[in-house]
This record gives sequence, structure tokens and C-alpha cells, in this order.
Amino acid sequence: MQHETQTTRNNDGLFAVGSPVTHWSVKTSNPVQYEIRACENLLDPENSTILEDAPGTGRRRFVVTDRVVDSLYGERIRAYFEHHGVEHQVLVLDDGETHKSVGAVLKVTEALDAFGVDRRREPVIAFGGGVLMDIVGFAASLYRRSTPFIRIPTTLIGLVDAGVGAKTGVNHNGHKNRLGTYFPADRTLLDRSFLATLDERHISNGLAEILKIALIKDARLFDLLEQHGADVLHTKLQSAAASGPTPADVPVDQRLAARGLHLDPATEVVERAIQGMLEELQPNLWEKVLERVVDYGHTFSPTIEMHALPALLHGEAVAIDMALTTVMAEHRGLVSTYQRDRILDVMARLGLPAWHPLCTPERLGEALRDTVRHRDGKQRLPLPVGIGSAVFVNDVTEAELGAAADALAGLVAGVSR
Repeated sequence: MQHETQTTRNNDGLFAVGSPVTHWSVKTSNPVQYEIRACENLLDPENSTILEDAPGTGRRRFVVTDRVVDSLYGERIRAYFEHHGVEHQVLVLDDGETHKSVGAVLKVTEALDAFGVDRRREPVIAFGGGVLMDIVGFAASLYRRSTPFIRIPTTLIGLVDAGVGAKTGVNHNGHKNRLGTYFPADRTLLDRSFLATLDERHISNGLAEILKIALIKDARLFDLLEQHGADVLHTKLQSAAASGPTPADVPVDQRLAARGLHLDPATEVVERAIQGMLEELQPNLWEKVLERVVDYGHTFSPTIEMHALPALLHGEAVAIDMALTTVMAEHRGLVSTYQRDRILDVMARLGLPAWHPLCTPERLGEALRDTVRHRDGKQRLPLPVGIGSAVFVNDVTEAELGAAADALAGLVAGVSR
């Protein structure tokens, strides 16, 4: 005897199929909301911004930082929580990409156990750069299956890139960010005053991610970097905004035009970079769509960076990737020679490298094959179209990579090839 198949709808997202039931279908959603706030003087004892997430409750905080940040700000961090009467513990991790590992994540989770952190009322606080925030975010996503955390980036790459999205991760088995989760911080607090203690190389490192946004979607941002990039680098983006706070849900250029105001170059550079990044991330936060223009500069750079460690910083590897793909785009007629030269000149002004000996056809081919596996069987490789736009291609060959690498090596050496 056959049973008649039927579907019973229990609620909007739960279905029981068959009679007797053969299977259930469950559909649900997880709304995500997080805040990124520009702040000043976060460690001023009179500034309570860091503690605004749970006023009057959860007066304990677990803080994670790295050795460099602790040497610069550790005393002020501890004094801040002592001033506010907050019981706290500071865990100090080793700094740098070579320490971005599962071991570091487990060290955080074990310390959380020892501290006895409250799962909901005591957000973990991460003071540091992109590496530190990725480690803490990964640990928070795993600990009791999700524990809220707050990011306070102390580097430029953390402020404009690692601190504004939803991804966490650590390096594993020789691969960059091979293990990770999507788990945005509840809040990210951006205080540019932390950048004053960076050396210029680490400012350049972050400017590479800003240049990425300029090349693939914001010609105005590129013009700003071309005109003011050297000054922004040397002043470490410490110039103050001329206009004060502005609503975050309106594009920067529209806000300024509507109010008849002008931002100083450093502030506009940072705002446009963050706005551009968020415009790309927000509709595709979980990367259901694998064609992402923000992957520009991130096709070959993960392999180059991991093989070059510790010689190259992340942004430096991204810059090399962008220089290579700019030359590829020129060879395809997508970028003019004039535009190519402008791009390479801006890289030089920002203190970024355009070449590395690892740019061999064999290594680049290895990187491309790994990227294809990462992007679901297709290259989905963003190439610039002029300055301020991009296109995706799926037909790059190792011969094309070799020709572009050879041409780029000649350009960097001052010899046309």
C-alpha cells in the first residue's frame, strides 16, 4: 500500500513532507547587524565608549592584545579599566603573521575558560592589527559557539580592511587563512590616533588595501592618493576632519556635496576606503556570490605572502598582485600604458613594492590553481578596467602570467619589455 505524499506546513520555515513523514525541511535566517564607529581618544579615562555595549552590567572584561601593542599601550589599557572599576584580564599574544595559528586561537579560548567570561554580557575586546583581530574573532566565534567581541584596530590595515568585515581566520598547513569563520564583531571602534605609533612601512601596508578600493571602484579615491598619498603616508593619517561626524548611511561624496563641506585628504581617504569596502561586503557578507571585486589583489598574494614570510607584509603582497594584474590588464587592452604608469607611480609614492622574485610562472600558476579551488572551480579573477572599475575573467593562462611577470620585472628595473 502506498501512502499519499503530503506536505504539512508547521510554520513559515518548517515543513514536514510525506505521510508518514519522510523528511523535514528547515529554513531560517540569522539577521546580522554590527556597528563601525569613528572615535577619538578611546583610552582617555573620561571616555566611556569602550564600555557602552552593556551599561551597568557585566563589569568584567577580557582583553586580548599583542606584544607590540602591549608595549605601547598596555599601561593605558589597564589604567582605563581600573579607572572605570572594571575587573579585567589582559592576554598578550605573540605578534605577526607567523603566529596566526590554531595554537593562538586555543590559547585565547583556554584563557577565556580560566577567566570565566560571561557568554553574553562580557564581550571580549581585541586591541591590535588585522592578525590579532582575526585570531580573537575566530576564538570568539568558537567559544561556546559564539561570544560577542569588540574590535579596536591599532593598524591602518585593521582600520580600513580587517576591522570592517565579517571574516575571521588563521593560517594553516602552509596556507593563508585556511581555517576561519564568518563572525562580525558587535562593534568596531576606529581611533586614528593609534596610527601615530606605527612606522611608515605599516602605514604603507594599510594604504595597499585603500589603493585596492580606488582601483576597482573609486577613481576619486585614486586621485586623492595620487595627489596626497605621500603626505598621508608621512603624517600617518593624523590630520583632523574639518567637518565633524557625518551620517554613515550616505556615500561620502554625496554627504559632502549636500552639506557644502570638505574633508581633509586623510579623513576623506579613510572614509572613502571604508565606505567602498562596506558597499561591496554588505550585500554579500557570507560570500554566496564568489565574484567579488574586493578580491582584487588577493589572487596571487596569499601564495606569495606565505612563501615570503616574514619578509613581506600582507599589504605589500597585495600591492605586488595588483601591479602584476595591472600589467595583465594593460596587455589585454583594459588599461592604457598611461594609466599603468600612474598606478605604478602611486604605488611607489605610497612606499609599496611592485615586484618580488617569487613572481615566477611556476609560483603564480600554483597560486592561480589554489584560487580556482577557493572560487568554486573558476578563476573569477578581477582585473582593472581603467582606473575605478573592474571586470572578471576566467581564461588566464600560465603563459600570460609569465609574460606579465616578465614585463613587470622590466618596468621595475626601468627596462621596457
